[in-house]
Amino acid sequence: MDLGKTTKMPRVVIVGGGFGGINLAKKLKNKPVEVLMLDKHNYHTFQPLLYQVAMGYIEADSIAFPFRRIFTGQKNFSFNLADVQKINPEKNTVTTDIGEIAYDYLVIATGANTNFFGNKEIEHFTMPMKNVAEALNIRSFMLQNLEKAVVEKDNDEREALLTFVVVGGGPTGVELSGALAEMRNNILCKDYPSLCQEDMKVYLVEGKSVVLGAMSASASTEAKKALLTMGVVIYNGVHVQSYDGYELKIDDGKVIETRNVFWAAGVMGEVPQGIAEGTIARGGRIQTDEINRVVGYQNIFAIGDVSAMITPETPNGLPGMAQGAIQTGQHLAKNIMHLINEEPTEPFKYFDKGSLATIGQYKAVADIWKLHFHGYPAWLLWMFVHLMSLVGFSNKVSVLVSWAIKYFSRNTDNRLIVRFFNTETRMTESVPK
Repeated sequence: MDLGKTTKMPRVVIVGGGFGGINLAKKLKNKPVEVLMLDKHNYHTFQPLLYQVAMGYIEADSIAFPFRRIFTGQKNFSFNLADVQKINPEKNTVTTDIGEIAYDYLVIATGANTNFFGNKEIEHFTMPMKNVAEALNIRSFMLQNLEKAVVEKDNDEREALLTFVVVGGGPTGVELSGALAEMRNNILCKDYPSLCQEDMKVYLVEGKSVVLGAMSASASTEAKKALLTMGVVIYNGVHVQSYDGYELKIDDGKVIETRNVFWAAGVMGEVPQGIAEGTIARGGRIQTDEINRVVGYQNIFAIGDVSAMITPETPNGLPGMAQGAIQTGQHLAKNIMHLINEEPTEPFKYFDKGSLATIGQYKAVADIWKLHFHGYPAWLLWMFVHLMSLVGFSNKVSVLVSWAIKYFSRNTDNRLIVRFFNTETRMTESVPK
């Protein structure tokens, strides 16, 4: 099946509908190009709030929005639900599960996936959180283990069921461990009267000497202080050696007996087959030039977390945050039009708008240009920025209502086990009727 072009205009094929992909497509609205987006899902995911889905703070559909709704009215845009299997640069096509698709310009915006650093045991037994399905798996898994702990007679097994370990001290790890501690402190005893707050333990394991290493020293210090106050046990400067589903071994000799390990320790670019290995940089990302063009190719580009724009200013590439993906997507739209019109291109310049991370209700840290602050003001700013960044008015309203309920009640209503997570197969199953 050859899904050919439908117009005589140049076709821009975008693989992936994350922040970079949708912003590129929006900027090409009303331009003399045919835009085709391909994605394995039919919706955009607002990844910064995945941990809130995992903890039952908000519903999954509050952070997802259909591509076809996002681009309603954009006449030069079309979408296909497809899994891109290979890029064929010599033919200017991509091979997908729905057929071969031709392009004039190809943009890889596939984002990043969890990096287990080649450890298959850790990959099998730990719980990642890079998409909606994985966040829902964590929610089901956590609630199942709490229910098991209520009736467990063996004290060692009961303790393992109530021990939660988050590996990785970046924003995701800090936010997830803070949310777990918040649940223990505010919800556990209410929902499970036979369990005490002291029964549940939360650990954060981070390889660097600090948490939130990419943020300022002030933000790192305040985040660690807040987590410790909430009862999170933090191990810095150590690495996980192994985890077999029960014993987590750390390279300093510590052993933690736990049934719950959430992996937020690293990411790697999700690169389709067909891109030359010589263009893959550190972290499995595709190396690009100053206009996001993949090194060694004329009409293939990469943006967002899958790309690595190596420059003297950014020797490790752009930071893996939404702002980098949004800005590269918007800028690439201009450069694609320059190339089509045979005009000089404009090198990309990253504008750092700052970083935010929340540790729990009323607690957050913020680095905005040269300003560093924390606590309630940072938390309010974090909420506003994330709420305004959500796609779709209905999603904004849904999340705001969920946050309001949690704010006033210190509780949530989204802790339903609607599917079971099988710890042996690592697959979800239907709840028995």
